[in-house]
Amino acid sequence: MRFKLTPILLVLLLISPLFISCVFTARAQSVQQTPDFYLGVDVAFASIPQTEQLIDNISSYTNFFIIGCAQKIGTTAYGGGIYNETSLTIISQYSYNKGLSFIVYSDDLNYPSKQWLENARVDFGAHFMGIYYFDEPGGKTLDQASPPAYPVIVSANNFTDAADQYVSTLNSWLRGPMFGITKDFESPTEFQLFTSDYGLYWYDYEAGYNTVFTEFGVNSGYENYSRQVNMALCRGAATAFDQNWGVMITWAYKQYPYMENATDLYNDMVLAYNNGAKYIVVFDTNAKWTENILSSQQLNAIKQFWQYAQANPRTASQPSDRTAYVLPQDFGFGFRNPNDTIFGLWNANWDGTASLAFAADISMCVVTFLQMVGSNLDIIYPVSNVTIESSGYKNVIYWNDTTIVPNMPSMPVASHAVGTYKPPSLTTFLRGIFNLHDEIEIELYTIGIAAIVSVAVFGASLTIKRRRASV
Repeated sequence: MRFKLTPILLVLLLISPLFISCVFTARAQSVQQTPDFYLGVDVAFASIPQTEQLIDNISSYTNFFIIGCAQKIGTTAYGGGIYNETSLTIISQYSYNKGLSFIVYSDDLNYPSKQWLENARVDFGAHFMGIYYFDEPGGKTLDQASPPAYPVIVSANNFTDAADQYVSTLNSWLRGPMFGITKDFESPTEFQLFTSDYGLYWYDYEAGYNTVFTEFGVNSGYENYSRQVNMALCRGAATAFDQNWGVMITWAYKQYPYMENATDLYNDMVLAYNNGAKYIVVFDTNAKWTENILSSQQLNAIKQFWQYAQANPRTASQPSDRTAYVLPQDFGFGFRNPNDTIFGLWNANWDGTASLAFAADISMCVVTFLQMVGSNLDIIYPVSNVTIESSGYKNVIYWNDTTIVPNMPSMPVASHAVGTYKPPSLTTFLRGIFNLHDEIEIELYTIGIAAIVSVAVFGASLTIKRRRASV
C-alpha cells in the first residue's frame, strides 16, 4: 500500500518518538501465564479415508480440528441439502478418539440436526466446541458477492442504517427463532458459533459470533500490512465484546498450489501466535472441495510451529498493554486498500474528493500507528454507553482527536446506496431457506413470514454452499 506524505502523516511521524515513549511508559505489567491455545486444520473435502489419514498425521502436533465439509449426499428438488450425519459422526468420533477438540462447519439451519447436536454434546463433551456457521459474511458483504455467496445487506440509507441492518440481519441468521442453527434449543446461545472472515469483524461479533478467525490470504490482502491490520481489527473487536479470536491461513492463490510455501506458513503462524491469537487454523482443500492440498513440507511447518509454541509460552496480552485506535462510528470500511468499500455499498469516493481524502487519511492513520506501536495496536469502534478506557486500554486515540491528528476532516455524509448484488426472488429465497417440498408450503410460509423476510435480507440464503461435496 502506498501513500503520499500528507500533512497528517508528516505530523504523526514527527510526534511518533514522543508518542512511543508515552505508550511504553504507560504499559502495565502483563500477567505471566500460558493462555489456552488451539492449533489445527480446517478440512473442507469430504473423503472419510483422506480425513482420517490426515488426522493420523497431525494429531500428535495439533489439538483442534474443523470438519469443514458439510457432508452433503444430495439435494432436494428445490436445492436444499440432504446430509450424511453418519459420515459426520464417524469423523467426529475419530477426532475425539485422537484427543482433538473440534467444530463442525454448516451453512444450513437443518445441519447438523437437533438430534445430532444433542448426541454430540453427550458423546464428545467439551471436545465438541461448537458450530462454524456460515463463512465470510463480512467479506462477502464488502464485495457484494454473487451466488453461491450472498452479502448480508444489499442497500442502506447511510452508514448507520447499514450497520444496523447488518447486525440485525446476521443475528437473525445466527440466533433467531426462524433461521438460527440452535433455534430448536431452549437457549439461542446453546452452542458457540464460529466463522472465518476478512472484514467487518466488529459487526460479526455484535451480531452474535463467539469467535471470528481473521484470514491471511488472497481475499484479505496478501501483504504483511494487511495481516497486521486485520489482526488489529479482529483482536480489537474480540476484546470489546469479550470474545475469542483467531487466524485462518487460507489460500494465497486461487489455483494450484493454492497455499503459501512452508516457510511463509510457519512465519504466519508465529506472527499470529505472537499477536495473541487463541486459534490458528490452516485451510485444506482444492478448488473443487475434493481432496487435500497440504504438502508434507507444509505439514512439517505446522509441526515445527507446534514445537515452537510449546517451547515459547507466551505472555497473556492485556488491553492495558495495547493502544486502541477508535474509528468513526459505523464506518464499515474494508481496509484492504484506501479505495475499499464501506459495507460493500459505498466506494471511497461516495462524496467525491472530500470522501476520498477522508478514507485516505483514516488509512494513513492506521498505517502510521501500526508503524509506531506495531502488534500493540487494536482498531475498534465506539461502544454505546461504555467508555473505551473501561475495557482496560491505557492509551486511546480517537480518529478526530486533533491534538494527535491535526487537520483531520469530518466524515462526509453518505446518502442512500444500493450494492451490485441482485437478490433472488422470494420463492427462490423461501425454497432455499426452508427446504420446502411443494408450492402449497411455499404459499403458506410466504403469508406467515413475509414481514420477517423483508427484514432478513434480499441476500439471505441459508444454503450458501461454500463447500459443496458428495460422499
